[in-house]
Parts: sequence; structure tokens; C-alpha cells
Amino acid sequence: MSNFAIRAEHLGKKYQIGEKERYRMLRDMLHDATIATWQSMRQALNRQARSERQNRRTLWALKDVSFEIQPGDLVGIVGSNGAGKTTLLKILSRVTVPTEGRARLRGRVGSLLEVGTGFHPELTGRENIYLNGAILGMRKQEIDRKFDEIVAFSEVEKFLDTPIKFYSSGMRVRLAFSVAAHLEPEILLVDEVLAVGDVAFQKKSLGRMGEVVREGRTVLFVSHNMAALRSLCRTGLYLEKGQVQYFGDIAGAIDCYLKSGAIQNQPQVDLEPDPALPVQIVGVKVMSPEGEISSHIPHDQPFFVQIRIIVREPTYRMNLGVFLLDSDLEVIFSTHDFEQDEERLQVRQPGVYTYRLQFPPIFVPDNYRLSVRAIRAGRMGERILHNVEQVCPFEVFDNGSARSRANVPWRGKVVYPISWEYQHVPLDASLLIEQNG
Repeated sequence: MSNFAIRAEHLGKKYQIGEKERYRMLRDMLHDATIATWQSMRQALNRQARSERQNRRTLWALKDVSFEIQPGDLVGIVGSNGAGKTTLLKILSRVTVPTEGRARLRGRVGSLLEVGTGFHPELTGRENIYLNGAILGMRKQEIDRKFDEIVAFSEVEKFLDTPIKFYSSGMRVRLAFSVAAHLEPEILLVDEVLAVGDVAFQKKSLGRMGEVVREGRTVLFVSHNMAALRSLCRTGLYLEKGQVQYFGDIAGAIDCYLKSGAIQNQPQVDLEPDPALPVQIVGVKVMSPEGEISSHIPHDQPFFVQIRIIVREPTYRMNLGVFLLDSDLEVIFSTHDFEQDEERLQVRQPGVYTYRLQFPPIFVPDNYRLSVRAIRAGRMGERILHNVEQVCPFEVFDNGSARSRANVPWRGKVVYPISWEYQHVPLDASLLIEQNG
């Protein structure tokens, strides 16, 4: 018998677009049975049309997903937005049930799928630690034994007896991850939520996941941080459009993802306006020094990024952030529109806004992408109003640099011309003779 920790067998999850699933009561079924005879002819005539309409409304978030993960493995899951990654974790953590197929897991499961998962907002941090432990099936004595470690790791000691609803998003993430990682589940499922925390806590969390694996437990980790995935994971799962495109070593999964057409391959992205969104990013493009849309930028010349957004209602404390990602999809540079004008944090009136950013020639030759986010900042932390991720790929190429002529390779992520000042003192000939004896 196979010694697996997780086994997915032809998993599928179907959603009906624009409809909520209705729970059927006994009276509903009796009513249907009573009128079935009278409706049978009409149903037969309309069956084909109804089937076609239903197919148009159907979305398969996952389709025929099968894999097997061994105990003690750390598996990185990659894929574009909407690929089915979060849906898969929700099925594995029993938050939702599959439409078809089944998932088998051996051992207790701890999950961190979104900020504050499993927390009761009215309960304090202390009370929620015990609540989460009880959900995992742990006894009070077991939680007591781990309590001090959880609190120390989460760094929320001062707010331990404060209701969770007053925590910032970063505080909720820290506590939720600490609970999930320290209450000794055999399987730990972690979604992208660690990106909400600060950089220092992200590094600490990644280290803790490595410790969990060394203790013989299993971790599934969804992330867009390719550098973290490469350093932590042995195995990779690449999902796209709800289907497994690759399952094997992590390097192979990342390479397939980066080379796929799933990540948009044009230096320009245009989105259809959605009136339901109060703030929407509708256009992003990379432009050459001449102002033309381009995916090839000389290393010694500036380039421009143009962003167009629609604000449909007055929006307070909003800012626009632009993030430059390298070939590993790691953020190497970011800028926000309020940094030179804090008045922009007050209110944005409805309208169409077009921004033009000039980037200086400081980036080494490499392949890059952009992420753009409309963010609302508040006392409880940041909230993303709308975002487009990993779009507008472009290349910064060597335009005949001194390095290339000297056959010296580029290293690092950014370059800036540094002035090398020096003094030259001629060596005295008599001193040279004396030294040579």
C-alpha cells in the first residue's frame, strides 16, 4: 500500500456563474415529484436548450486533477490568477467539497487560506489560539504546551487579550500562521497570504515551514515568490485553467510556468471596464524612450510605464503601486503615487486617471514584468481594491556597454554609475632600487 500523505484522484470542482447553490428541502422534492408528470413533455422539448444555457454558465475551477504527495514533502504550487490553486487547497482542507473525484489525506490538517482563516472576530487572540487548536482536534493540554511558542513567534504579545477584529491584516496573518505551524498538524496548507506580512516575518515563516518539513510533516505552499519556492521546495505542481500541467521537481514546474502562455506575453494589457468595480485598472503598457509600445528597452536609456484607471465613486486613502519583477517574478523595485504628494491619499474623485511613470536606466539586462495595484490604506492594514499581476513582459538589453566590450558579465539587479575618484603618485625610481636591494 502506498505511503502517501495526500492523494488527489480525478478532482473536479464546478461552479455555476451568477447563481448560488440552493439547498433542497423535503417539500421541494415532494413538489417536484407531484408535477413531474405534467412537466415531462415540456422538459423533453426544452432539455437541449437548457443544457446549452447551463454549459454557458458553467465554470470548471478544477478538472481531472490527480497527484500523490509523500509524507515530509514540501510542495510548491504555481499558476496564474484563477488557475485553481486556492480552490484545490479549499478542497484539501475540507472547506469545500469537490464536484467529482476525491481527495484522501492522512493526518490532521492545518490551513492558512486567507487572512484570519478560522478566527472569530469577537474573540481575543488568546481565545482564538485555543479555538483553532480545538478545530484541529487538539486537547487543551497540547495547546498549553505550545502556547508560549505560538505567541512569541507571532509577535502579538501586547494584543493577546484584544479581540481579533481590532487586529491589522498583518497581525492576523502572523497569529494565524503561528497557530497553524505550531499546533503540529501532519499536513500544512499555506496560500499566498504570507505576502500580506512584513518582509522579516515572511523570512521567519519560510524558515518555520522548512522546520515543519524536517520534522517529517507535509507542506503545500502556494506562492508567486519563485525564489522562495526554489529554495524551499523539492516538488512543484503547476496548475493552469484548473488542470495539472506539470507535477515533478520544483525547477521544472517553475520553468513550465514562466515559459507558458498563461503569463500575458504582450507589453500592453487592456481590460474591459467592469461597472461593478469602484476602482479598476483598465490599461498598462511599457513604452520606449520614443514613446512607442515596446518589449525591448536599451539598458542605458529610460523607459516609460503608462497606467489608466477608472474611479467610479469617491475613494479615500487610495494609492496606486507599481512593482517591477525580475525573471524569477521577485519584486526588485516598487513605487507609489503618493510618495511625492501625500494629498493624493485624501480622496480620489470619480473619473478616468492616466499616469505616466519614467523609470531611469538603472536595471541590469534581464527580463522583467509589472504588477499594478490600487490599494486602500487604513488602520487595519492594506486592502487591494484592484490589481493586475505579472503583466507587460519586457527585456532590458545590453546596448553596447563597457562591460560587454570588456567581457565582464552583469551581476545583481540594478546598476548605477559610481564616480571612481583616485590619485596617482609616481613611484620613485630610487625607492624601487632600494626595495629590490
